Amino acid sequence: MKNSGGPFGGRAVLSGAGKSQVGRRLGRTGLDLTVEAALRAIADAGLEPDDIDGVASYPGPGVPDRGFSGATVHELRNVLGLSSRWFISSTETAGQLGPVIEACMAVATGLAEHVLVFRSVWESTAQADKGRASVLFGNGRAPAHLEFFGPFGAVSAANWLAMPAQRYMYDHGLTREQLGAIAVNARKHAGLNPDAIFRDPLTMDDYLNARMISEPLCLFDCDIPCDGATAVIVSRREATAGLPKPPLTVESVGTGMFERATWDQRRDLTTMAAHDAATTLWERTDLRPADVDFAQLYDGFTFLTIQWLEALGFCEHGRAGDFVDGGHRIGLDGDLPLNTSGGQLSGGRLHGMGFLHEACVQLWGEGGDRQVRKNAEVAAVAAGGGPVAGAMLVSRR
Repeated sequence: MKNSGGPFGGRAVLSGAGKSQVGRRLGRTGLDLTVEAALRAIADAGLEPDDIDGVASYPGPGVPDRGFSGATVHELRNVLGLSSRWFISSTETAGQLGPVIEACMAVATGLAEHVLVFRSVWESTAQADKGRASVLFGNGRAPAHLEFFGPFGAVSAANWLAMPAQRYMYDHGLTREQLGAIAVNARKHAGLNPDAIFRDPLTMDDYLNARMISEPLCLFDCDIPCDGATAVIVSRREATAGLPKPPLTVESVGTGMFERATWDQRRDLTTMAAHDAATTLWERTDLRPADVDFAQLYDGFTFLTIQWLEALGFCEHGRAGDFVDGGHRIGLDGDLPLNTSGGQLSGGRLHGMGFLHEACVQLWGEGGDRQVRKNAEVAAVAAGGGPVAGAMLVSRR
């Protein structure tokens, strides 16, 4: 493998990862789930809560959408009794991976030694009595772009993403069967993951006959709101001496934003923010797409995964449909195993951080029945991808 110093010079590493119970309508509080994931991540790294001197999370307090944020940084700090030399939470960041990237900067510059980074949701319980619409925008004023979309009935991300998906299909020949290959592949991998929400087999006929949500996106193109939390420990490399696991190096991060943070106002309507983040990811490393052994790419909707595959250079612009066609390249034995836990389409919507957790599990060889090849060394991880996006390269070198 190439020797990549990356933006952090090899100083920022991942030393532990943890996940709470994940499920539909668990009836547990977001803070309860967050504490469970945090303690598991700390123990996985071989640390104690007193060793944690930094905390970071997304999206922070004040989010109106019910269930979209399970706990704040200070709620978790208070429960665990953490003494923090550095902490942060923000909605204005590089997608859901933003706090991880900020934690890498903190440990690389000496602001902290071990940062607990978490993301928690309890959307499934929050919407149990009033349905999906109850968690879209809370009780506050709708986002500015909805003032234009709302009068036409386009009130959810499924509506907003369906429009660029249709344009991509028109320009580049993407088919519903190719979108379906992503959903079927995710379900196949979820069947090997005991923690996944949906594990029963999904056929292409099941996919094509599912009810339409917002054309061309059907039910199985959309991720699954759930309750759950994920946490990782970002450490300064020197602070990991003597810990039980080999640290995973953060080789590069993608944080770029070259155009408006928008669903529908880019110069090329067949691209999204994923392309900006991916550009800066490769600018900061000597690694290339061919060096990546497997990928954990955001699948809030199947079309976002299409965007990431081409943005990250795994195929040419406009050819992502051909890349996933039939699902052979993206299976566990394929050229680029994709979303090995089942992703958000079948595993549950852990909102980006679940992909980083799965990358750690795979690189540490803990994937069980879904484990990728033993010599896999480099993982690409991506979150968001529509109006905002973030990406990372993680290795076990």
